[in-house]
Amino acid sequence: MATEFTNSEVDQLLLNARLRDELEPFLDESVELVDVAAMSTARENEFLASMLQWERAPALPISHWFEPELELPPPDTLSDAVLSRLLWDAINRLADRNIVLEYTDHLSDRDLYAILYRDILPSTEKRIDKPSNPLRWRLVDSDSDPDAWLTYYANDDQRYLWELENGQVPPPHEDPPFPRDLPK
Repeated sequence: MATEFTNSEVDQLLLNARLRDELEPFLDESVELVDVAAMSTARENEFLASMLQWERAPALPISHWFEPELELPPPDTLSDAVLSRLLWDAINRLADRNIVLEYTDHLSDRDLYAILYRDILPSTEKRIDKPSNPLRWRLVDSDSDPDAWLTYYANDDQRYLWELENGQVPPPHEDPPFPRDLPK
């Protein structure tokens, strides 16, 4: 029995061949970890296109992702009111570039601003313009600062698992002192 392909299926197969050819110089053994046989050709093409986009993306300091460049004055030169205004402007500009800040509610505005100034804006990252794939910047996690993560962000299940793994009682849960409604 002969297999018939629709124009769409043929287009997907041709696209697949083109994407594989373009990815050839970048391929390594990590690609073999993905089971493309379990994907439709269209889904595989999405995956291959995202790999190609990653490989071709420029690695730039985050501050250079903006026109004009996103520069902040040193935090110790600013009043609280000016710092807060500049912080929220920077947060919104980051969100416009699909950079999402997470777990910030334990930090004062001044502390968060200092992290933006010192750590985030100068950090070199691959710039990929794909709305479904934001750059997530977590300001605390169970590895970097387990006390803050357990105190302010971990849910009951996470706290319980941490207790089992570490043989210690986690610190008591507290509401974060600086709740923010950040852009998602």
